[in-house]
Amino acid sequence: MAATDGVLLQLSAAPGTSSRTRTAQARRQTQAAKRKRPASRQAPPAKRRSATASLPAKKTAAKETPRALKGKARKVFPPKRSPASASGRDQEQKPGVKTSSLFRNNPEIPQLRRPLVKQVQESVFSSEAFHELDLHPHLISTIHAVLNMSQMTSVQKQSIPVLLEGRDALVRSQTGSGKTLAYCIPVVQSLQAMQTKIQRSDGPYALVLVPTRELALQSFDTFQKLLKPFTWIVPGVLMGGEKRKSEKARLRKGINILISTPGRLVDHIKSTKNIHFSRVQWLVLDEADRILDLGFEKDVAVILNAVNAESQKRQNVLLSATLTDGVTRLADISLHNPVSISVLDEGHRPSSPEDHAVLGMCAPQPGDELDGFAIPEGLDQYVTLVPSKLRLVCLAAFLLQKCKFETDQKVIVFFSSCELVEFHYHLFLQTLLSGVGAPVPGQVPSACTRFRFLRLHGSMDQEERTEVFQEFAHSGTGVLFCTDVAARGLDLPQVTWIVQYNAPSSPAEYIHRVGRTARIGCRGSSLLVLAPSEAEYVSSLAAHKINVSEMKMEAILSALTSQDCFKGGRRGGQKPQAAGPQEIQERATALQTVFEDYVHSSEKTVSWAKRALQSFIRAYTTYPQELKHIFHVRALHLGHVAKSFGLRDAPRKLGGPAAKKRKAAVRRPDLRRRTQRKRCLAEMLRSEYSSGAEADVALGGARSKRAGPAASPGPEGEGEGSP
Repeated sequence: MAATDGVLLQLSAAPGTSSRTRTAQARRQTQAAKRKRPASRQAPPAKRRSATASLPAKKTAAKETPRALKGKARKVFPPKRSPASASGRDQEQKPGVKTSSLFRNNPEIPQLRRPLVKQVQESVFSSEAFHELDLHPHLISTIHAVLNMSQMTSVQKQSIPVLLEGRDALVRSQTGSGKTLAYCIPVVQSLQAMQTKIQRSDGPYALVLVPTRELALQSFDTFQKLLKPFTWIVPGVLMGGEKRKSEKARLRKGINILISTPGRLVDHIKSTKNIHFSRVQWLVLDEADRILDLGFEKDVAVILNAVNAESQKRQNVLLSATLTDGVTRLADISLHNPVSISVLDEGHRPSSPEDHAVLGMCAPQPGDELDGFAIPEGLDQYVTLVPSKLRLVCLAAFLLQKCKFETDQKVIVFFSSCELVEFHYHLFLQTLLSGVGAPVPGQVPSACTRFRFLRLHGSMDQEERTEVFQEFAHSGTGVLFCTDVAARGLDLPQVTWIVQYNAPSSPAEYIHRVGRTARIGCRGSSLLVLAPSEAEYVSSLAAHKINVSEMKMEAILSALTSQDCFKGGRRGGQKPQAAGPQEIQERATALQTVFEDYVHSSEKTVSWAKRALQSFIRAYTTYPQELKHIFHVRALHLGHVAKSFGLRDAPRKLGGPAAKKRKAAVRRPDLRRRTQRKRCLAEMLRSEYSSGAEADVALGGARSKRAGPAASPGPEGEGEGSP
């Protein structure tokens, strides 16, 4: 108002102007001065004018400016309650709460229907001991001292006497029941008892086929232990990934018990001249169903033809945990009048040995597997329904709980492809281990060493695969990420948990996966992770007499409340409260943000996550037709699935290279038809030009016919025949 008063005094002092004119000019200049004045110098609101009227203009402006900015912030992010405005601003500063919407727009988790069925049980151990069998004393002492076994399992009790009699056998028993020793002991007993002492240069007397390299190494190790008293019998192993030259050198020196994968043995049959089977007395196919599942049926036929050409009289054994149509066909062509051995539960076991013999002579029926699979007695089976967006944090929370906060835990996690194994192995190695690897005050020092990751899949080098297999087998704790390469026959001691992150393609595959735990009478647990749309898979398992109990997702995620590094940014003066749903969600979101920040830290990691997602979708399309109504790719929400790979948005061009190949394949027939049309047009033009009545035209036509086959189709070829 001081400036306005000055203007009025000047106008009143000016001579020659009327009072009305001076008043109008004074009003206009006053309004102009108000418009030029800064917004911060405006008068405060009416409610606070009395409190700030006595302050100078500059101080008033200094106080009013931040208040005005706060008002704008409230308009953008309005709090629901005025007392929670401070906590709302704290959450805006926390990156783990606002960057990822894990708990919004998820499908509703259905009520899991679990039909109660009676599982098929097998008693693992029998009451008979090895010394009751007619075995060499040194072999019995080796079993006791080296293998630390005195009692036989049920399958060994039924199989070893039959095989010692020289009969062919088809052995079916649950995983982890001791089927390897059921054929290894008779093979060693028969070879050491031969009247003519075996020489190394004689070549193979026993041929053992196994589906995977790791199982080949395990069987080789078992034979080595049993052959310690019989040093003149030499075992050997052939498998892919090893140098062919060194294997040929071992074959030249001589191998008496040959363990091999089918593909590598066929390779040596075709390329190695000094391999022969004239003295083969044993042919064993271990995990026969898996050999056929991996596509080795033609290789097995080649091996059988090569062995039959040189050795007609031998003993054949097929072993498997499941009986399929393929195993039955293989038994028909490889076994001669076999004894079918199947371990039954107590309620169905015959009461006398004569009943066992009658049962054993029955022909195997592949449909028997539909009646149910034998489940280890000490196995606890669980299933959890998890929305796609929460799969990654659920897996991480489960592993944190079992391996960091519990003792003596050894976990195997099964994935559907090699790319998925590599992605989760490196992601958890860079995020979880870096967050939990450093010891905290009051923590047991050995807790950090318990939490370590290993990986195993078919794309690894053989040297690395062998090293990982041996390390995990001899370790007391740890986590192994693997594909189904580790699902068959491997005896990995002290495994406490099996996690099936991707559902198996069949109930038989489910049985083989969970069979890596609860072996030889021990206890173990398994967890199957399913999406809400896949809940019907539980009924499919129940149809094969497999019972699973539900484990709630919230119980798994609650493990994150024990980890300090996943707190949601609590204020320093705030006391910790009991973990509730909101606290669990905040910590899960904070962990998801850790994964997303790492994945989006570079273009390389983003591309790597996209490839893993693409591999998951490809594997999802390979479920068999009878499970398509449960596992259908159209039921997937790609945006939610992308979250489980640390991607914030669903990639747009997942199938770029594949689409280009498909387009090229589509265009190729059109190109071929276009070329054929041009060739036909060229021939029509030549015939038209060569059909003239004049001699010179006829001569030119003859020249064009002679030149026609050599001419290339196209415009140039068409012009060559013209006169």
